[in-house]
Amino acid sequence: MHIQLKYKDKQFEADLSKPLDISIPLVEGEGQVNCFYAPLMETWPVVAGDFVGSTKEGGPLNFLNVKINPHGNGTHTECVGHIAKEPYSISDCLEQYHHIAKVISLFPSKLDNGDRVITLEQMREVFQAGDAPAIVIRTLPNHTDKLKRFYSGTNPPYVHHHAIEYLVDCGVEHLLIDLPSVDREEDGGELLSHRAFWRYPDEVREKATISELIYVNDKIKDGLYLLNLQVAPFTIDVSPSKPTLYKLMTKT
Repeated sequence: MHIQLKYKDKQFEADLSKPLDISIPLVEGEGQVNCFYAPLMETWPVVAGDFVGSTKEGGPLNFLNVKINPHGNGTHTECVGHIAKEPYSISDCLEQYHHIAKVISLFPSKLDNGDRVITLEQMREVFQAGDAPAIVIRTLPNHTDKLKRFYSGTNPPYVHHHAIEYLVDCGVEHLLIDLPSVDREEDGGELLSHRAFWRYPDEVREKATISELIYVNDKIKDGLYLLNLQVAPFTIDVSPSKPTLYKLMTKT
């Protein structure tokens, strides 16, 4: 199934039968990517009298409870409610699900204090105003152990708030990254990059989202894509998500 679309006076075509999934599946146990010391995802069957919701345990069907922490267990999309005192929910903030996205790849720079950071200077080299309303950031090196890495206590790379401010000025509404957070793991609660992206609390960007803990396979080249960004309709600030890219082909 092919669709045609127009972006910035150019005609593109996308093959919807060839999705490029950039989410990390949620799995139980220590094989799941994890950060911020979140409890691991787990499931267990509903038990009511003689009924057990597990075919493995002799039940007629699987009827499982699921316990997750979306911010810490896998690919997730969050809204300004993540840092706001007001009750913003991801299902209300994310109103459109298809966006033009630019995939970029960057080696975080190493600072004198040992932190690895994506800087303003790096961002300016690969992204300019009007490039796309969504950006997908793949950090390098891009090892497949990102699919199950335990990030807690490791001070992972993050994005400098000046680089975030630049992206906002460039018109970015949706930021996707393969790290646990756009901010430093321990920053004393400043959350400078989150605050810069949502311009909270002064000029709140209610419809903007951040997706973290994605994984962009090396087969996906840098450039423009059609992004489908879907979340479960939770009335909290975050939801597990399944961002999917579609290659854009220029129509002549």
